[in-house]
Amino acid sequence: MCRHLAYLGPEIPFGQVVLEPPQGLYRQSWAPRRQLHGTVNADGFGVGWYAPDDPIPARYRRAGPIWADDLLPDLGRVVRTGALLAAVRDASEAGADAEAAAAPFASGRYLFSHNGAVLGWPDALAPLAAALPAVALLQLAARCDAAFLFALVCHRLAAGATPGEALAGTVADVARAAPGSRLNLLLTDGTTIAATTWGDTLFHHTHPGGGTVVASEPYDDDPRWTPVPDRTLVCATRTDVHLTPLKESAA
Repeated sequence: MCRHLAYLGPEIPFGQVVLEPPQGLYRQSWAPRRQLHGTVNADGFGVGWYAPDDPIPARYRRAGPIWADDLLPDLGRVVRTGALLAAVRDASEAGADAEAAAAPFASGRYLFSHNGAVLGWPDALAPLAAALPAVALLQLAARCDAAFLFALVCHRLAAGATPGEALAGTVADVARAAPGSRLNLLLTDGTTIAATTWGDTLFHHTHPGGGTVVASEPYDDDPRWTPVPDRTLVCATRTDVHLTPLKESAA
């Protein structure tokens, strides 16, 4: 439920990876090819990107479908970046948070997206909520599972975890508290990408000339797209991709 991607590489107009590919996020909003749950991602979208010499990303998010936004094509044509995270959303349940519930979520230098659903939300995660500082709950960007997952990730990052450790630890805790949840998480700080597969598809692509894309599904038919096995942590830079198996946590 949702499709997302992150890009690191040479500076390009962000529309080159979000809007222009024949099977990119724009088309995946109504015709995804590999999505295992849901068929239309029309409940919002967002793009977050990093400007040169500025570690804090900018974002453009809307509550409606990506194909209905008149401003995005112009932004995608003129805004250049060497790092971005973008997503189209299929909401797990109806809510009143509008674009606040659309990824990417942001905190400091980080951008985050969740493709999936937490089973039993929110009751199943009450023990995890009790372990968070009250301010983290009061500052949730939206009343949805994705925003809460990002709070868990940020709590680990603030404690000194690496991005990969923060995602892996969050997935382990949530999978134990809410078995059967789908937890494909995606995180970037503009210099690295961390992602998990836990119940849905993910692929990576490293361009020979430099540049890495991690995405829910390929945006074209280039044979260099590589599927990521389920239950895997992905840590990527502009030139390298490393995969580490994730293990089920004991109850």
